[in-house]
Amino acid sequence: MCHLRRLGILLAALGATLLLDGCDGILAPVGPVGSGERTILLNALAIMLAIVIPTMLATVAFAWWFRASNERARYLPTWAYSGRLELIVWSIPALVVFFLGGIAWISSHELDPANPLPGKEPPVEIDVVSLDWKWLFIYPREGVASVNRLVIPTGVPLHLRITSATVMNVFFVPRLGSEIYSMYGMQSQLNLQADAPGEYLGLSAHFSGDGFSDMNFQVQAVSPAQFEAWAMSTHEGDGPSLDQAAYRLLLRQTQNVKPYTYPTVAAGLFDAILMQKLPPGDGPAATHHAKPVAAKAE
Repeated sequence: MCHLRRLGILLAALGATLLLDGCDGILAPVGPVGSGERTILLNALAIMLAIVIPTMLATVAFAWWFRASNERARYLPTWAYSGRLELIVWSIPALVVFFLGGIAWISSHELDPANPLPGKEPPVEIDVVSLDWKWLFIYPREGVASVNRLVIPTGVPLHLRITSATVMNVFFVPRLGSEIYSMYGMQSQLNLQADAPGEYLGLSAHFSGDGFSDMNFQVQAVSPAQFEAWAMSTHEGDGPSLDQAAYRLLLRQTQNVKPYTYPTVAAGLFDAILMQKLPPGDGPAATHHAKPVAAKAE
C-alpha cells in the first residue's frame, strides 16, 4: 500500500506539472518553432509509450496467468530459449530506437536555430547580450535598445544574434521555443516567431551567479503597427544614448532590474561587444567563503 500511495503521489505531481506547463510553457506554443518542438515531444512520448504500456500490461497478464491457482499454466523448469521471444525482445526496442533516432535526425535539421523562417516580410533583426544579471536587446534597424523587455511584432520572423558580455548563459522563451547558449566572444543565431499577441516569459536557463533567479525578461508580442509605434515613440523619447560609456555602466552587476529603454544606440555596438573591443563584465563576484590569496613577496 505504501508503494501504491507513493506512485499515486508521483503521478499526481506529474499531472499537475504538465497542466501548469501547458498554461505557460513549452506545451502551449505560440509560434512555429515551439509548435514543432511540441510535436517532437508528443511523438517521442507516443513511441515510448508503445513499448512501456504493453510491457506493463504483459507484466500484469503474466502474473495473473502464472498464479499458483491456475492449473492450465504450464510449468517448464527446463525452458531456456525461444527464437520467437528473442525476436520480440530485440526487435521492439530496436524499432523504438530507430523511430526516435529518425525523429531526432529530421527535426534537428528542420528546426535548426540558424534556419531562417519563411515569411512575407523580412525578419526583424535583434541583437541580444546577456549580462550580470540582465538582458540587453538592441534593434539595429530601429536604432533603439531595451533592457529586460523584448518587444516583437506578431506574424513576422525574428532573427536574433546572441552573445554574452560575461559568463555563459542560455536564452530561452518557452512558448516560442529553442533555447540557445550565449557565450562571450561568440555569436549564436536564433530564428523565432510569435503568432499570437500577448506577454510571455523569457528567462535565463543557465546558472550564472547570485542574481540568476531574477534574470528574467518580458516578451511583448504586439501587432506590426504597434511595434512600429513603440519603436518610434522609444526613439523619440528622453533618456541616455546607449554608447560605449553607457554600456560600461550597464556592465556593472545588478539584480532584479526593471525594464527600461534607450532611445538611441551607437552604431556597431553589438559587433564591438562580440569582437571583444569592449571590456567584459566582471562575472559573478566571489563569495565571502572564498579564501584570500596571499600576496607574493617582492
